[in-house]
Amino acid sequence: MDDRIRIGISACLAGQPVRYDGSAAKAEHLTGTLAKYLDFHPVCPEVGCGMGVPREAVRLVGTPENPRLVGNRTGRDWTATMRDWAGPALDELEKQRLCGFIFKAKSPSSGLSRVKVYAEDGGQPVSYAGVGLFASLVTERFPLLPVEDDGRLHDVGLRANFIERIFVEHRWHQLADQGLTMKALIDFHTRHKMLVRAHDVAGYRELGKLVADGKHLGLDALARQYHERLAKALALKPTVRKNVDVLMHAMGYFKKQLSPDEKQECLEIIDNYRNELVPLIVPVTLLNHYVRKYDDAYLRGQYYLNPHPLDLKLRNHA
Repeated sequence: MDDRIRIGISACLAGQPVRYDGSAAKAEHLTGTLAKYLDFHPVCPEVGCGMGVPREAVRLVGTPENPRLVGNRTGRDWTATMRDWAGPALDELEKQRLCGFIFKAKSPSSGLSRVKVYAEDGGQPVSYAGVGLFASLVTERFPLLPVEDDGRLHDVGLRANFIERIFVEHRWHQLADQGLTMKALIDFHTRHKMLVRAHDVAGYRELGKLVADGKHLGLDALARQYHERLAKALALKPTVRKNVDVLMHAMGYFKKQLSPDEKQECLEIIDNYRNELVPLIVPVTLLNHYVRKYDDAYLRGQYYLNPHPLDLKLRNHA
């Protein structure tokens, strides 16, 4: 990548001691190797809106559809205060041109899902389907932004999918910065075809049709619709079946060059991946070898074969 990728992150996950009790919750599984490639923009909405450190813990009260942010002990309602603070804060996030956001799981301000919501009279939670107040404002303002929470990102597959998405979003920003043209958009689409296909076959077809019909839409409308459909497609996780489909498709580009032994070896390794005997990195490495050996220009440009730096090891367990 030409420059580091900027993403938002709950400040406590970045190691800042901003939790209600003055502690941090540094997410080493996110801020370790990834720090070589990402610039983290830390945000603590509770401190930002004036709660201070240490502070009274807060929780969501009411219903999952319309919760209020309320102090556990005093019952002070922070909802309007946080909403007022969030307006300028979201404007600042827009200026940062983030490529993703990692939230603190289950936080009443920053949790993306599974946040406890309490009844007005306290007691036991009435729902575990709440969304943190600030997180809901971020996703409403930036609906195409790749977002996850630190809890879900312990899952290797979810982490790989999220990181793949932020790298694609970064390349989309670069496309816009370099000056969007029809030629540049077609090149972007061409290089991401196999990657998208591994996530969403229907999305892969729809994006192809969208680009083919693009001259009738106008460049601005095309770019907007393309980005929306791309984000929707990449939000779906790749599966073994979809990856096998892409691997077989890629192998087809070498049908005239591969010797019988090479073809058999490739089929066996793809089948081993299909049966979950080897991780995805194994057939991908073999295909990259054939790309270099036979100098296939189309596959050489496919981000599917090199979606992110190898030292992240995101395909070593898939």
